[in-house]
Amino acid sequence: MGVTIKDVAKEAGVSTSTVSRVMSESPRISDKTKKRVRDAIEKLNYHPNVIARSLANNETKVIGIVLTSEVEDLSKNPFFIQVMTGISTYAREKDYHIMYTFCKTHEEELKYTKDYVNGNLVDGIVLTAVRNNDKCIEYLKEKEFPFVVIGRPEVTKNMLWVDNDNFQAMYNLVNKLIDKGYKKIAYIGAKTELSVSKDRLSGYIQVHKINGIDMEENLIKEVNDFKEELGHKSMNEICTKEIPDALVAEDDLLAFGAIRYLKENNIKGVAVAGFNNTPLCEFQNPSLTSVDINVKKIGYYAAKLLVNGLENNLKEKHYIIETRLIERKSTSINKV
Repeated sequence: MGVTIKDVAKEAGVSTSTVSRVMSESPRISDKTKKRVRDAIEKLNYHPNVIARSLANNETKVIGIVLTSEVEDLSKNPFFIQVMTGISTYAREKDYHIMYTFCKTHEEELKYTKDYVNGNLVDGIVLTAVRNNDKCIEYLKEKEFPFVVIGRPEVTKNMLWVDNDNFQAMYNLVNKLIDKGYKKIAYIGAKTELSVSKDRLSGYIQVHKINGIDMEENLIKEVNDFKEELGHKSMNEICTKEIPDALVAEDDLLAFGAIRYLKENNIKGVAVAGFNNTPLCEFQNPSLTSVDINVKKIGYYAAKLLVNGLENNLKEKHYIIETRLIERKSTSINKV
């Protein structure tokens, strides 16, 4: 049988409740007692039973992550891996554990969110995407359960959220293309039920208006997911009607598919840029210019907001993470 909390209490000469309070960083325990308990924990090599602790004080020290991606897509799109890396980094710093679930549909997201809450499996939840009329957000608000979202919610009041300024990032990218002389700039992105897609498309539309450039509807394609084959298919549909001067893709995977179509059909001179600056960008042929959205930092600050809320140490309710354009010479938004 392993070392128990009772063994630690006996070694330190305190009660088991005192040991629990020391482990939960209670400010009511003196520094002298804390040191005695910690010395006992170290001497006995005690590791607390997370399940038992959750039953005792209704805290699991676990953060649940609801991922909006199929498992098989992770090898191609590292966005969620980078998000999890950022979340895990902060969670480790604060002695929290991670539990994550992959979901194929919004209905699955809602089901697993309910499972997390009703099963007392986690202390708080990270939602990795925000939709219009988001049922997960509605449910968590109704239950008054701690959560944070990655993305800008429709209603930000009393919400914890982390995002980029996606409107400005797309506006700046397209504006730079216009400054370089491009006029017919195509757009491939996900449908605007996602807040990130809504903001980026809005940036694309607004920069055309500000520069007095008429948009062509046949240059805009909205798809159901961030998949390479959908980028390929969309570029085919665009080029069948008109070959653009440039393309901005809401995700690097869409851009990869578009580049593949251009290469297969020997279409040259189209500038291409994506979003997320995934590691595969520089290994494309030609390599891909992309907007770096600091995905790990997004995950890190999402976890920070959630943990601060759980520990009643909340100073900020949202963070806007900076972006930067990474231009690569081979596909730079200069023509190739």
